[in-house]
Amino acid sequence: MTTAPPDRVFTIEGDRFVPTELASGPWAPDAMHGGAPAALLARQLERHDPGPASLVVRLSVDLLRPVPLVPLEVVTRTVRPGRKVQWLDATLLADGAEVARASALRMRVDDSLDLPVPPEPGPQVAEPGSLESFRIEPTRAFGFGFWRAVEVRQAAGSWTETGPATVWFRLLVPIVAGEVPSPLQRVAAAADFGNGVGSALPRGQFLFINADLTVHLHRHPAGEWVALEAESRAEAVGVGQAVSTLHDERGPIGRSVQSLLVDQLPDG
Repeated sequence: MTTAPPDRVFTIEGDRFVPTELASGPWAPDAMHGGAPAALLARQLERHDPGPASLVVRLSVDLLRPVPLVPLEVVTRTVRPGRKVQWLDATLLADGAEVARASALRMRVDDSLDLPVPPEPGPQVAEPGSLESFRIEPTRAFGFGFWRAVEVRQAAGSWTETGPATVWFRLLVPIVAGEVPSPLQRVAAAADFGNGVGSALPRGQFLFINADLTVHLHRHPAGEWVALEAESRAEAVGVGQAVSTLHDERGPIGRSVQSLLVDQLPDG
């Protein structure tokens, strides 16, 4: 009998966030995919100290160590308050130890301004409705994995071959049980796939683990779908970078960057 995946990534129990099997990643059996903690930190930062500065224009996540599949706590604080510009920090704790941290830069959005800016360029990648879904099959899978929490559709390039590619992502389950994922959560969840979308090295032979994720947005994302137009580079010294242009169905919304630790798989 086939077991169905969980219907959420995290469940709230008191002041802790308990991960399900959907939070797991492809690098170790007891560690999360980076998209799960990134989306959770995004949730906490956008809900903290709400005010006129409501648009998260930069989300930076540092994955200080593999995030374990254990109940987590998040501590948020306002670094610098402001009506037009605001800085926030969040710390992710596992058994009292800091495993990840994030910062957010929020800015006000003023619809009364009449600035002489050019119109949006509109969609620049194939719309997700015109594409077929496919399932990500990691070389090393431990349980369902975060890739089962998203629907995936290829717009350009190839998932199985190296080189630039464009892929649409849509969350299928809430990050936190009982909640509709916010646009920022959807972006954070998708953006962490950038190093896999535009991989620079063959899958199954190399590790290309991101130690961080930085997302810059120039407008509020719209809708459920987020596309990554991604490309990665890897250097012979074992360092790499993945850069993605982010899209929703209206057009470009920003960019994301990941710093990569590159190595051969132990059995590669």
